[in-house]
Amino acid sequence: MVAGDEDPNRFPLMLRGTLITMRRKCGKPTCRCQQGQLHEGPALSVSVSGKSITITLQPADVPLVEAALERYRVKQESLKKHATAGVAALRARKASR
Repeated sequence: MVAGDEDPNRFPLMLRGTLITMRRKCGKPTCRCQQGQLHEGPALSVSVSGKSITITLQPADVPLVEAALERYRVKQESLKKHATAGVAALRARKASR
């Protein structure tokens, strides 16, 4: 698959970021949120090109987002282990000269 050809309806296999609960006022003058009972909803917070962005989510998307975040975490851990092993191998090679 070429970059840009992704199906926009297909859920991402991996996501990075943090699942958060957004709390906000809606702006309606008679709403409960004006008395401090803010509206809550799930969102993904992620840094893109050095800027923090927040993507609001539907409650039904939360399990899919959690799974995609976990896949990213697992891959990141695997990459760290491989990189650490590479450093160790390079140090051992240099020490044996």
